[in-house]
Amino acid sequence: MELAQPNPELLKQLVTMKMPFGKYENTVLCDLPVSYLEWFQRKGFPAGKLGMLLETLLVIKMNGLGYLLEPLKGKK
Repeated sequence: MELAQPNPELLKQLVTMKMPFGKYENTVLCDLPVSYLEWFQRKGFPAGKLGMLLETLLVIKMNGLGYLLEPLKGKK
């Protein structure tokens, strides 16, 4: 059984793309607090790419995998 590998382009977007609206507008996605991501989980993630990125980020943070993003932060 082959393990799923993270998409490097997706991970790069998590450390470069900024939240386009709301309480954390202009905050880099990877810097969003888990509580904010959990709020979206309860209320519904935005449609499209942003929602997919936020949902992916929640999974990363909830599983203690935030360290995967650290090396990418310096490569903006």
